[in-house]
Amino acid sequence: MHKDHVNLDALIYKYRDQKGALIPLLQEVQDLEGYLNPDTMRYISAKLDIPVAEIYGVATFYSMFRLKPQGKHIIRICKGTACHVSDVDAIKTALMDYLKLGQGEDTTQDFRFTLVEVACLGCCSLAPVIMIDDHTYGKLTPDAIAGILDKYAY
Repeated sequence: MHKDHVNLDALIYKYRDQKGALIPLLQEVQDLEGYLNPDTMRYISAKLDIPVAEIYGVATFYSMFRLKPQGKHIIRICKGTACHVSDVDAIKTALMDYLKLGQGEDTTQDFRFTLVEVACLGCCSLAPVIMIDDHTYGKLTPDAIAGILDKYAY
């Protein structure tokens, strides 16, 4: 069962009578826990009498939801056209190497970083570009990655 029933129950109570409130409820639950875990989705299902498949369907449809823990710092790497033609793949390779991420992995073992590909960061003039938390880094080269990420040491 859930480790923090008091806070979770308060959120469920807040949204229980609001039609169409599953998305904001899941957003707040994710803010509370860092991600949407299966036990929490089952708990919400039982409390609100919503099929767990419906909750899972919403959680997997919207890219803002995570079904596994994420790192302290989120690195968004732009995959838009300007970044693509500016060799963002070399930046991604440098990030994966520095973070020691294998194929299919997106979060470092120490949960320091999570790497997320996004369609566009809206900074085409800075291509190739990444965003770490709320900070944008552009005109990147693979050699710049270590210096940037070292700024985010614990």
